Amino acid sequence: MSENTLGRRASLADGTVFAILAAISFSHFLNDTIQSLLPAIYPLLKTSFRLNFVQIGLITLTFQVTASMLQPVVGYYTDRHPKPFSLAIGMGSSLCGLLLLAVANHFYLLLVAAALIGTGSSIFHPESSRVARLASGGRHGLAQSFFQVGGNVGSAIGPLLAAFIVVPHGQRSIAIFSVVALLAMAVLWNVGRWYRDHQGGRRAKAPVLHADQLARLGRGRIIGAIAILLTLIFSKYFYLASLTSYFTFYLISKFGLSVQAAQIHLFIFLGAVAVGTLVGGPVGDYFGRKYVIWFSILGVLPFTLMLPYANLFWTGVLTVVIGLILASAFAAILVYATELIPGKVGTVAGLFFGFAFGMGGLGAALLGWLADLTSIGFVYKVCAFLPAIGLLAALLPNLDGARRRRKAQAV
Repeated sequence: MSENTLGRRASLADGTVFAILAAISFSHFLNDTIQSLLPAIYPLLKTSFRLNFVQIGLITLTFQVTASMLQPVVGYYTDRHPKPFSLAIGMGSSLCGLLLLAVANHFYLLLVAAALIGTGSSIFHPESSRVARLASGGRHGLAQSFFQVGGNVGSAIGPLLAAFIVVPHGQRSIAIFSVVALLAMAVLWNVGRWYRDHQGGRRAKAPVLHADQLARLGRGRIIGAIAILLTLIFSKYFYLASLTSYFTFYLISKFGLSVQAAQIHLFIFLGAVAVGTLVGGPVGDYFGRKYVIWFSILGVLPFTLMLPYANLFWTGVLTVVIGLILASAFAAILVYATELIPGKVGTVAGLFFGFAFGMGGLGAALLGWLADLTSIGFVYKVCAFLPAIGLLAALLPNLDGARRRRKAQAV
């Protein structure tokens, strides 16, 4: 995508700049395709390096913690000092991690590779979230969903590519995906140029909470709402860790599937996550984000409780339903939080993406330990109760953003 094309679309200064949203979503797709290769090749690495489940969990923990610790710092810094070209530079870190992953011959080198990929992710997400909001034209939920769905599709495609490229051809074939990172760097460089030229020239059209509304909520209630949102993120990503990191092992152990067949099932689940993500933001724009958050976390509980006792067919059906419902929450949570803390898009994005990644990594490590101690099947029985934490959504203040937005548009 050329800068001229981006520039012509960007001339619509007050509208939703879909060219930029498409570019940043495509970059998110490429970024998460790279990232999803790591858990997708766990069965290969487990055999090649003779790893146990704790070591598998430590690889995920290294990746997730690297991302989660740096993202709030990156977001806080770039709120004050925007760095448009940091997007392309961060992707360079992921490229280095990918190449190291292809040639690593020791467990510790796998950890370094995971850390490099995590560092790239920590730079990418806060700034790209800011770009999505800047290009939203006030349709913040739509923009966040559009941005995030690229990552979800990439997460779904990665295991499929691993199944048909890395598994048959071995660890060194991972280097093929360096082309993906280079393409992402090129796209992000163009996005960075648009971001540099427009970061001060576009105005937000969607109403945000005014100072008097925030004052009525009070600092304590705002902090409490943020804490609830982070607790819901804990529930969501701890459960997702059980599926993204260990679902292939679960299917192989319980149903005797091959590695490739298990990865296809993982691809289907992650595809459902992508669809759920795309729907969640616009629905939150229209009906209100609190309702989407409530339904997404708590609504998945009956299906997670049934999953450990289902046969192969119903396991596939239930994971699709779980992916659709559970994934719809994140865009709504992120936009809801930015309404509570206006003007801090990078900080909020860094905090929530970072916390999500951290919870995913912590979940992977703890669940790996639990799987070694008991069994993969027992892990899914325990995790089935995590969505019950969604009851906390009832305590969130009703910002009624959708109604205020429709009234503002009517005026």
